[in-house]
Amino acid sequence: MKSFTAEQLKQLYLQFFKENNHAVIPSASLIPENDPTVLFTTAGMHPLVPYLLGQPHALGKRLTDVQKCIRTVDIDSVGDAFHLTFFEMLGNWSLGDYFKEGAIKMSHEFLTSPKWLGIDPNKLSVTVFAGDSDAPKDEESARAWQSLGIPKERIYFNPKDDNWWGPAGLTGPCGPCTEMFYDTGKEKCGPNCRPGCSCGKYCEIWNDVFMEYNKTKEGKYELLKQKNVDTGMGTERTSAVLQGKKNVYETDIFIPVMNKIKENSKNKENERSMKIIADHLKAATFILGDDKGIAPSNVDQGYIIRRLIRRSVRHCRLLGIENNFCKDIAEMIIDLYKEDYPELEKNKQFVLNEMDKEEIRFKETLDAGIKFFDRNINLNIEKKEISGHDAFLLFQSHGFPLEMTKELIKEKGIQTSADFDKEFDAEFQKHQELSRLASEKKFKSGLADYQEETIKLHTATHLLHAALRQILGEYVRQKGSNITVERLRFDFSHDKKMTSEELKKVEDLVNEQIKKALPITREEMTLEEARKKGAIAFFDEKYDKEKVSVYTISGFSKEVCSGPHVENTAVLGHFKILKEEASAAGIRRIKAIVAPEPEKKYMSH
Repeated sequence: MKSFTAEQLKQLYLQFFKENNHAVIPSASLIPENDPTVLFTTAGMHPLVPYLLGQPHALGKRLTDVQKCIRTVDIDSVGDAFHLTFFEMLGNWSLGDYFKEGAIKMSHEFLTSPKWLGIDPNKLSVTVFAGDSDAPKDEESARAWQSLGIPKERIYFNPKDDNWWGPAGLTGPCGPCTEMFYDTGKEKCGPNCRPGCSCGKYCEIWNDVFMEYNKTKEGKYELLKQKNVDTGMGTERTSAVLQGKKNVYETDIFIPVMNKIKENSKNKENERSMKIIADHLKAATFILGDDKGIAPSNVDQGYIIRRLIRRSVRHCRLLGIENNFCKDIAEMIIDLYKEDYPELEKNKQFVLNEMDKEEIRFKETLDAGIKFFDRNINLNIEKKEISGHDAFLLFQSHGFPLEMTKELIKEKGIQTSADFDKEFDAEFQKHQELSRLASEKKFKSGLADYQEETIKLHTATHLLHAALRQILGEYVRQKGSNITVERLRFDFSHDKKMTSEELKKVEDLVNEQIKKALPITREEMTLEEARKKGAIAFFDEKYDKEKVSVYTISGFSKEVCSGPHVENTAVLGHFKILKEEASAAGIRRIKAIVAPEPEKKYMSH
């Protein structure tokens, strides 16, 4: 078998299909143009869906390309030998031209011919679709493989979960597929070891999809007007096979980045963290470098960028890399790929700036989150488990992603409560799921966003509440609150407009507590116990009477609340009341902010 660099493989692939009358088309954007049901281009088929459905392509019925792809479903598997978040997919297309026999014949020729890759055909095994109520068993593909010398014992029939591809979104073109696997020579892990097993013996290198169906919104599979072929060969996986490497991270396409990470690491034995950083920062660089200008955020593609960068930062910590490192790797990746993807060089400054800002932002979150996590371990040392409620508090208080909390739990060998996920899910409504379509985040206690500023503002409402009760009287009780990243809004029972003197006293009292740098602690207890300890609890219908969280601002405030809060009042900076007004009969409303420095303009009363 010949050895090729990744770049040589890409060029050879395109050359082979050009010789077989395929037109070369450029890679499309990572952000799908006309498919709101998916966040990213996960395969070469996305940009070509209209043509698979019958629309004529300007370059004809035979096409080939190298498509950049992102698959978020594999994020948790990254760190093993072959799973990647970002990869380059080599593809060839037949739009109503050749079908199963023609596609399989070309795949076999490219893989095994001495003129091309020269892989030993005895090292190849294939899988085909076993059939079900939607589509028949794919005997045609099995016969085609046999005619090319692949024996029956190396042809495996699999169900739809394994050998069916598409649609790209909820509806659209799809069909059975046949996959090609390279035998790495590793011993079988057991009697049931076969292509598709995760033990590493078999490496999938190519997938021929036969797009002959269209899935409707009712879930039915209808025959397409034209039969199409959509194939995909992973550049990175095939490069590993051709270069005789045990995993993709040992190939020429990853070696420079892996070496850079290792040079900066104190823990040089932790290869898994190095792999995760290399993969995640490559993926984040390509998403940031796309011409769509997507930046880290809390929704959609931006959330995935944030997750990738933040996970990389945490693994940098595990390697002992303390300096801001992400932008250095991003710059290296841009240099490695800019010839094939000029948009990376064009958007270089945006990529590096956003990468650096996100790393700095998350390091602050990470420090606070890990301290919180470790403290909760100590609190739960007797039961030796972490609950979904604990995970939610970490998520809300520090913006610490749930999947990262799960990783910490796994690494430290801690048990989770039996209903961990249910407990976590019960704490919020419509939570943003990372590998799913975005949904709006809505939290209890009037909090509509869990960014750093809103956490500060939420803590400030507790100080405000206690100050109002001291200045106006203990009859004051909260009637509602709403928090955005810009301000807090607090409704309370009071039957007349507050005077300027009263407002100043309240404001000064809150700022006095901020200057005292009071610690904020959380305890769990029953609602009855909370009341006995003097905690304020005005919204009985919101609380689980068997277990509530009580937040105490040392010596000043004690309230039943679901969070989130900062750990010390000092981080709030300066509290400023912007406005006091009527909200309803007997209810007043205060709008206020917290800021690093006192505002020059005073409030209007």
